[in-house]
Amino acid sequence: MHYGGDYNPEQWPESVWHEDVRLMREAGVTMVSLGIFAWSRIQPAESEFDFDWLDTIIDLLHANGVAVCLATATASTPPWATSAYPEMLPQNENGTVYWPGSRQAYAPTSPVYRRLASELVTAMAERYAGHPAVVLWHVNNEYGCHLNYDYSDNAAIAFRAWLEAKYDSIDALNGAWGTDFWSQRYTAFDQITPPRKAPYSHNPAGLVDFRRFTSDALLELYLMEKRIIRAAGAEQPVTTNFMGAFPPADYWRWAQEMDVITDDCYPDPNDPESFRAAAFARDLMRSLKPDVPWLLLEQSSNALNWRPTNAPKAPGQMAALTAQAIARGADGIMFFQWRQSRSGSEKFHSAMLPHAGTSTRTWREVAALGAELGALPPLPAGSRDARVALVFDWENWWALRNPDHPIALDYFAILQDWYAVIHRQHVQVDFVLPTSDLSGYAVVVAPELYLLRAEGAANLTAFVESGGHLLVTAFSDIVDENDAFRPGGYLTQLGPVLGITLEDFGALAFPAAVSATGLSAGDTAGSTPGAGGPGQNSAPFDTPQGKAIGQLLAEEIHLAGAEQLGAFRGGRLDGRPAFTVHAVGSGRAYYLATIPDAAGKQTVTGQVIEAAGVQPVLPGLPELVEVARRGTVVTVINHGPVAVQLDLTGIEFGTGDAVAGRILEPFGYLLLDTTDEAVGAHL
Repeated sequence: MHYGGDYNPEQWPESVWHEDVRLMREAGVTMVSLGIFAWSRIQPAESEFDFDWLDTIIDLLHANGVAVCLATATASTPPWATSAYPEMLPQNENGTVYWPGSRQAYAPTSPVYRRLASELVTAMAERYAGHPAVVLWHVNNEYGCHLNYDYSDNAAIAFRAWLEAKYDSIDALNGAWGTDFWSQRYTAFDQITPPRKAPYSHNPAGLVDFRRFTSDALLELYLMEKRIIRAAGAEQPVTTNFMGAFPPADYWRWAQEMDVITDDCYPDPNDPESFRAAAFARDLMRSLKPDVPWLLLEQSSNALNWRPTNAPKAPGQMAALTAQAIARGADGIMFFQWRQSRSGSEKFHSAMLPHAGTSTRTWREVAALGAELGALPPLPAGSRDARVALVFDWENWWALRNPDHPIALDYFAILQDWYAVIHRQHVQVDFVLPTSDLSGYAVVVAPELYLLRAEGAANLTAFVESGGHLLVTAFSDIVDENDAFRPGGYLTQLGPVLGITLEDFGALAFPAAVSATGLSAGDTAGSTPGAGGPGQNSAPFDTPQGKAIGQLLAEEIHLAGAEQLGAFRGGRLDGRPAFTVHAVGSGRAYYLATIPDAAGKQTVTGQVIEAAGVQPVLPGLPELVEVARRGTVVTVINHGPVAVQLDLTGIEFGTGDAVAGRILEPFGYLLLDTTDEAVGAHL
């Protein structure tokens, strides 16, 4: 179990380094990430390198038993580079240059940036590939974080090359993009530009392709550096840090190139439900590379600096969120950062060692956590511990972000809501693609799967035919990979297995609690509930468990073999099917013709999960108590503000002590060993 944080010794005089290392040992630190933003210190001028200081600190860390996750330092270009080569700077969609003075001031497709980054990484890899302190390589940092998309001429040239490689001919691109609409037909690839500021909507297929291209261009940078590291003879794992569900980068594709997944996660202490969003991110990281433990490469020890209001973490909350990460597959717990910066944009961001030093609660909690993690025995890898899977597809996310739909849908927010209601039922969830191996799951939930490739539809159909329970929701199976309709309308692929046809989407007004661009909550306050009429913002419907409320869409569907489980009540769709099930062999395919509110999602998922015979990890827990299984270890965490009495029995992991009832204080947690099923944890 690695423990530590980002370390930036270049911000401090060498006299501080010895104190840092002494305190690292006191805090139980086993590894630090080094050199992430040190390009200007390592390379003060082109073709001039200064490794003396880096040699000194790496040797000092190694002598004191602290391993190094060595960054390639390419995340922030030095002033000499952008001054000499301003053509490497990125631009926004209006053509405005992003100037240096912050970080990530480079166009990912700039040949100059790539040359300079390659020279830096080559020098570093050749020098440190065999150093015994270096146990992991950290390429760049948070790719695309502050520069989601670049629209510069560098990007235009690279985008054209990417398109030509994909389509081979301009006629093929015209066919895929449907360019006869609005006289957009191209006769050469060099006529195409990134989707810069235009009078109105861009071609939707072009937008999706630009997002694919951007993810690929960033991934090219990572792979370029990884090849250099390997060419230097380095055998350590190579990674870069993810950021939960990050729109510009398709982490499913990226994960294939990572030796180990690493992630940064910053839940908001102001939000008492933020631990569910954190659990979402941790389950996503575990799902991206099953069977391989991942590392939490960044979290905060206390307050942040970059939100409008930056609440401190409550006593014990930092350790509780750490336990959550470990429960969901992490084998390393790191922070941003080790010593709090004295100056710069992040000087208010908390660190393991605060400005006020070792007399602080933050330091006491950091040191206590280090001691606790140091005493943990090795944990099982864990992987396919869930029997419920949630479909999360980046291509679908990109397509749903396009304008000009029946209603603006926030796919990620809706997906988080579906995850949260399953999490509240204490049922473990994996994330999957439509094309993933689904054989180990009893239930697959596929919300708003608007863009669905043929192979994904075939895989979901086969899942049902083999006995699985599939829940599909409104606005699914609408377009192909080019964001174009297939012949025959909607649900052309999943319709047969669902046993329904779809005629109309029935967009509703936004609920009062939902905001959209240009729409505030108050704009819908006068709306009247009902199933799809002018001004109506909700669509009540029946379920076998009682009433539920649909929102955003109230689709007009027709039964084609399915059984109606619930009907819309009121409005133009009164009595029409809202919730259906179709038996296919031993499997069941459910369809929801709307997007329920939280209570409705809870009801529907509860019914499907129960019908599939899926049990919670532990039954009967309070809502703010989280439980997760990692192989034979079950972790229980109280995220609530009051202590809870749990009638648990079992064996405590790590100590072997018997557990007979337990009071969990706020942010208290317990790891249970269920290896011996005769004394396994239960309620």
